[in-house]
Amino acid sequence: MHLSPDMVIYWQFGFVKINATIVFTWALMLLLTLGSVLITRNLSTKLYRSRRQNFLEIIVTGIEKQIEEVGLRHANKYLSFLGTLFLFLVTASIFTIIPGYEPPTASLSTTAALALCVFIAVPMFGIAEQGIGNYLKSYMAPTKIMLPFNIISELSRTLALAVRLFGNMMSGAMILGILLTITPFIFPIVMTALGLLTGMVQAYIFTILAAVYIAAATRSREPSELSTKANEYRSNEF
Repeated sequence: MHLSPDMVIYWQFGFVKINATIVFTWALMLLLTLGSVLITRNLSTKLYRSRRQNFLEIIVTGIEKQIEEVGLRHANKYLSFLGTLFLFLVTASIFTIIPGYEPPTASLSTTAALALCVFIAVPMFGIAEQGIGNYLKSYMAPTKIMLPFNIISELSRTLALAVRLFGNMMSGAMILGILLTITPFIFPIVMTALGLLTGMVQAYIFTILAAVYIAAATRSREPSELSTKANEYRSNEF
């Protein structure tokens, strides 16, 4: 039994290795790319829509709704990043029911890469929404003393994202491997179903946390509607 797909080596030449993490990561990306091309072909704007298009619209609408509920206005701006992130994690979990499949999310390198994508995306969206000056000022809010603490917060939450996803995915793979060794019949089926559910939940949590971080980076610096009404009320009193 191996703890990580990094330990499964398919080809090696010197220090260059092609392991299960690389193979299945690229296989998932290829599958998602081909799937998106096929499912978006011949889309219709008429009243009649194919089942394929209805399925696609349900997924896209559901993801957009979740993004908006987090607090991100204009969800379509963030759909490509957050939607792709969610679909990759979900697909990586669903395929665990296939014998011989090694989920790349059980590797720390993959989860660290996903967390790094969020780490880069947060300031990119923040700068695009507020401008580089206003975004950098947010690190010194409410006082300049908060600058080092805000920087540490950015780094620590990125590490937490990677460790959270890696720990949950790896633990499921380890438990399944142990049960396959001890009782290779009933329990592995139950744990596979449980691992599939856990993977779906982790994909949702990871994506929602990424959306929350982006929402915090893109929040408006203008006073809230409640504060504006309060100020108007005070001015009317005088």
